[in-house]
Amino acid sequence: MRGSLPELSQEARTPFGGNASGSPAERGAEWQAAVEEKREARAKMVATQIERRGVSDPRVLEALRRVPRHRFVPPSVQGAAHNDGPLPIAGEQSISQPYIVAAMTEAATIAPSDRCLEIGTGSGYQAAVLAELCRETYSIEYLPEVAALGRRNLQALGYLDRGVQLRVGDGYEGWPEQAPFDVILVTAAPARVPPPLLRQLGPGGRLVIPVGPERDQNLELWTRRRPGDEPAAFSRVTQFGVRFVPFLGPHG
Repeated sequence: MRGSLPELSQEARTPFGGNASGSPAERGAEWQAAVEEKREARAKMVATQIERRGVSDPRVLEALRRVPRHRFVPPSVQGAAHNDGPLPIAGEQSISQPYIVAAMTEAATIAPSDRCLEIGTGSGYQAAVLAELCRETYSIEYLPEVAALGRRNLQALGYLDRGVQLRVGDGYEGWPEQAPFDVILVTAAPARVPPPLLRQLGPGGRLVIPVGPERDQNLELWTRRRPGDEPAAFSRVTQFGVRFVPFLGPHG
């Protein structure tokens, strides 16, 4: 990100690693209470909206059952937190529908040892899902108002104390100081894939990104096959049509 913009959390503490789903005592009272709330609603959401539509990775499904989605949406729409649709948050942004979160996460094939970068923190929900699955999670948000919202939500549930790092800035540039990443997941749509994000993929790294104008976007999976920046160093697979908020910033 741009050096003049503030970081919200600069240093990693104890990464989740294999302990993302740790014992109740390890997760804190606020997280325990939040997870007990709406447990049945989340289970129904996963069964009817996600599994039924083909997402089958058991770790992804369990993460969606665990992360208290209703804590990442405004109080006025908490009753719709588990519906099959996006919801508005601050800054005229939105939280993606549960199926899209699950499908993008599954496409990234995240391993417990992976280091993940998210572009577009939003309310913090996708970052929390990533943190349940990988060793280290980094997330960048362009809008300070939205970044503050995501930080509050993640901090309230203990994710910042367990190694999630946040930054405010232009996600087009990625987070070069922390590269390379095993997974980069983008939650806003640029007109074309940002070259800096491809450069920051490690060996075998996966980039999951919506690409295209507002009414003609496709979700793409890019995988690094060998070193280098030329197109032949990556494979690209189009997943399906999507509709995301546009990529913000000078390259948006």
